[in-house]
Amino acid sequence: MANWDFYNTLQKGEDKGVLSPAEIFFLLSSAKPEEEELLFRTADRVRARYVGEDVHLRGIIEFSNICIQNCLYCGLRRDNIHLPRYRMTPDEILETAERVQGEGMQTVVLQSGEDPWFTGKRMAEIVSAIKQQTGMAITLSIGERSYDEMKAWREAGADRYLLKQETASPVLFRHLRPGRELSQRLARLRWLKDLGYEVGSGNMVGLPGQTDEDLADDVFLFKENDYDMVGTGPFIAHPQSPLAGAANGRIEKVLRVLAITRILTRDTNLPATTATGILFSEGRRKALLGGANVIMPDMTPEKYKQYYDLYPGRSQPGMKLKEARGFILSMERTVGQGTGRRRSCFIQPVLSVDEATDSSDLVPPDFRAPE
Repeated sequence: MANWDFYNTLQKGEDKGVLSPAEIFFLLSSAKPEEEELLFRTADRVRARYVGEDVHLRGIIEFSNICIQNCLYCGLRRDNIHLPRYRMTPDEILETAERVQGEGMQTVVLQSGEDPWFTGKRMAEIVSAIKQQTGMAITLSIGERSYDEMKAWREAGADRYLLKQETASPVLFRHLRPGRELSQRLARLRWLKDLGYEVGSGNMVGLPGQTDEDLADDVFLFKENDYDMVGTGPFIAHPQSPLAGAANGRIEKVLRVLAITRILTRDTNLPATTATGILFSEGRRKALLGGANVIMPDMTPEKYKQYYDLYPGRSQPGMKLKEARGFILSMERTVGQGTGRRRSCFIQPVLSVDEATDSSDLVPPDFRAPE
């Protein structure tokens, strides 16, 4: 029997790009298998309309696994005494960035734990050197830092900054990140916008204690704050963390959150995350079919990769660059050229509404209104 409330809510999201937290919760929590398929098809249609067929490749360099934070979910947490620590030198980082460019990618992502050795000045020098030597777009993902530091890095040539909110629940955030507050996180995301970065956020799906209402609030915040990038992936329990033994996030819920995020945020860049691929062998493929348009191959030097142990499986060899390109083509998508900057919301969509596939063509017969 058709669930007209589900269909009408989904169509409202596609038509207007706006839903309330209650409506997001309804789509997230009530979808039956046939409705879930409709959700993914809608997200894929919105993706095609607003960002086209390109899948952008962004090379990640995980340059330090040292972290002063003690997050309950993370394998890099300060109190994990079982993890051998490493820190790449500035020269190694620059050499690896040049390799990323040599492989044909136009964006490099510099990611690390919150390592205080990389001061504002040191990081600015690294960013400036990479920009001068390669001209690539530079994304930083190095945690909560001061306004002055982030300003210096922007002036040195950093283009983007990833800082996941992780969860929209202040209570859950405080529990998972001892000594930190969600309000501090959100304030830094506002600073980054003010400084002119393309700003990325994101969340984990399936955190112990997380509810579907929390996830709906996550998606609502992504839309409300107009983030340029959003990374959604599953919680995967780390055996050397206080959450060892907890159930992992469910891939179905991850894909639902991703799809609703695409429908509401339109042209935001959404990666098919590594964690999604680790949790489910078809995770990346399903993500690309449900709204994703970015893949981030791991370009960290081999001698360090095994020690960037965020969660089980993270340190295993990931999708190689050649494999990623072949995978994209196998999906009948194109490998994106250039830096993959987010399209302006004021630019005409790739397909106009009139040119796009009529949404009724993708609605199962039992969802169609009687004539």
